[in-house]
Amino acid sequence: MRAAVLGGGRSAEYDVSLVSAASVRDALKAAGHEVVAIEITRDGRWLHDGGDLALTPARGLLDCDVVFPALHGPYGEDGTVQGLLECLEVPYVGSGVAASALCMDKVRFKRLVGAAGIPQVAFAAVTRHELDGGASIALDPPLWVKPARMGSSVGISKVVDPARELQAALDVAFAHCELVILEADARGLEVECSVIGSSDGPRASQPGEIVIGSDFYDYEAKYEPGGMRLEVPARISTAARAKVQELAVAVFELGGCADLARVDFFVDGESVLVNELNTMPGFTPTSVYAKLWEAEGIAYAQLVERLCAGAIERSARLTI
Repeated sequence: MRAAVLGGGRSAEYDVSLVSAASVRDALKAAGHEVVAIEITRDGRWLHDGGDLALTPARGLLDCDVVFPALHGPYGEDGTVQGLLECLEVPYVGSGVAASALCMDKVRFKRLVGAAGIPQVAFAAVTRHELDGGASIALDPPLWVKPARMGSSVGISKVVDPARELQAALDVAFAHCELVILEADARGLEVECSVIGSSDGPRASQPGEIVIGSDFYDYEAKYEPGGMRLEVPARISTAARAKVQELAVAVFELGGCADLARVDFFVDGESVLVNELNTMPGFTPTSVYAKLWEAEGIAYAQLVERLCAGAIERSARLTI
């Protein structure tokens, strides 16, 4: 394959994306494929071989067979780049425009999950306009305040004393997104499950447990060496493990996802709550998605190669 790997992007997750993209490029090269590196700058320019890259609709992307958009957050994981790749008519790894946009928006995703009757963490959503109009927050502390369309724990605050902390937490979240989600503090273990799509239907990995030294799985814990420990399999019951895998596939299909996703849960005994779904999880050396498949015997390079081949196959099936 000749594969283009996109890294960088306009979101606050720019640096993480560069690391993910470098890891994906190395894996594809190790598997014997030709790799084309493309960086999207913080201001949205596309760079290749040190110069600006011109894009022409329906003309593909640098004669590549497939694109791996290792982009996280807005302007990369939210359907915008996916729509551009659709216009270029080039196969790409990951969910399409609608699923990417839906799952990036935590509020709309959670409303969909709730409408389907799937158990999840209690939440509320608010805009600054609604707050200015006197809207109240109907969740008991402690609670978590997050930008609705951001990942990698960017802009998240824990609020224990709303009278003293809530406004500052809202200001931090609103700095990243005009829509803010507030979530109840969930008991139990943080458990994550990787999903891979195929023509035979999606498959869920063995769930893994996130072990950290604090009560907040923040940016540093996710991406700094030693910031977290992944226990595989997660230290949960057989019934809870099966429920996690069942729900991971269910929300993957509910969101209309393709190729890959990581689904996050809280597990307390036999209680399993969906937290969120990431359509393009991190692919850094410490990222959970690939590590869960590695525990299943699928090496990193093999996984990336499989995702690219699957995207080409999926595109061929959908060609009119």
